[in-house]
Amino acid sequence: MSGKAGQGRKFNIDDALEAATLVFWDSGYEGTSLAELTKAMGINPPSLYKAFGSKEDLFFSVVDHYNATHGNFMSVAFAEEDSGLNLMRRLLIEAADHYPSKTFPGGCLVISSAVAVTSANRHVADRLSKMRNDNILAMAEALTRDRDAGRIPQSTDTHAMAAFVGATLQGMSQQARDGASKEDLLRIAHYAITAIEA
Repeated sequence: MSGKAGQGRKFNIDDALEAATLVFWDSGYEGTSLAELTKAMGINPPSLYKAFGSKEDLFFSVVDHYNATHGNFMSVAFAEEDSGLNLMRRLLIEAADHYPSKTFPGGCLVISSAVAVTSANRHVADRLSKMRNDNILAMAEALTRDRDAGRIPQSTDTHAMAAFVGATLQGMSQQARDGASKEDLLRIAHYAITAIEA
């Protein structure tokens, strides 16, 4: 943090977001206190509110930051893969590489940070749920394009296949938080790939 007399304290927004990301990722939305956030970010509560609004506003800024940094393998895969089946394979393999990080909290912030919340924060969990469901819909659309192009059987239930991959990714995230290694998750990924290619 830096600043000149009369200008108030200044801080780097990206650095503060990264610090908040690690706290929310590790402890979850409800498990993270304002005191923990301000300590990690190196700012006081008024500065936090002025820069980010409420705790909830900060959290969703963190989600955007996470999706653009630590979790960007998903958006990159969606942008780069033309084939739905290749997209499924890539998401599973790259999740196995990303989720068991030794440097950062395990798993996926969007999956794990609001699994269980009180009724007062149900809307926070619902927003994350919509993000996950939107990803499944996008996967289903990619698989439907494969089906329409004759790359996968016409009988394929593309939404069920996408939901299966989504459920596998969510399970891999939790297993990573429970201590699963990259090798453990790769084995799961390969079983899932075998299933969708059958």
